Amino acid sequence: MAQKLKRPGGELANRPLHFIWMVDCSGSMHGEKIGAVNHAIQSTIPEMRDAATNNPNAQLLVQTLKFSTGASWVTSEPVNIEDFAWDDLDADGVTDLGKAFELLAAQLTIPPMTDRALPPVLVLLSDGQPTDDYKKNLDKVLHLPWGKKAVRIAVSIGQDADDAILQEFTGNRELVLQANNPQALVKMIKWASTAASLVSAPASKPKDIADVSIPTGADNDTNAPLVLDMNNIPDPADIGVGDVW
Repeated sequence: MAQKLKRPGGELANRPLHFIWMVDCSGSMHGEKIGAVNHAIQSTIPEMRDAATNNPNAQLLVQTLKFSTGASWVTSEPVNIEDFAWDDLDADGVTDLGKAFELLAAQLTIPPMTDRALPPVLVLLSDGQPTDDYKKNLDKVLHLPWGKKAVRIAVSIGQDADDAILQEFTGNRELVLQANNPQALVKMIKWASTAASLVSAPASKPKDIADVSIPTGADNDTNAPLVLDMNNIPDPADIGVGDVW
């Protein structure tokens, strides 16, 4: 009988890496803002697929959570990046961020998460202030083991976004990315999607997720992702001004 070849890094292969988009679809996002979000995420899917191909030890699974008046999963189950397709979102209603955190907390428990999973990547996009009580459910997220270990990134859209709340979510001021025009929004979304999916599960990392490294400036108790290259975050000053939100 022929001996089965062992794939390099096979003991880590197919560990799920959950990537979750959390998108503000409130009325203030209507028009150019939600259009730029739809365009940016749609255009970054091929790059996320390339990143996943270059990371043989992880299975990149994507979900989309939208919130406005209430919150709901656009993709009710995690979808392999190879099969993931973006459905354009519309914007209307208020900003029930607390409801979004409630659904997120339910997703980050075991099950549906597994103890074999890699630290998930959570990317929150918002242009305003919550219209419901967000703190209780955010605290729930941050006290879950997978909430603590997640790579948590926020994109602050326009000058009316509440950066203090977004920083509560990330636990790290450097991971609140500023986007005050369409060009900046596209660049920030692309950085968040590809940088996180590229480095969240490098093949050289040990099996034990307790050995994760922490990016410069991060709070050890609340944000413990694997290494992110903070030097490559796009600088808003280098991005054409265009229309300012």
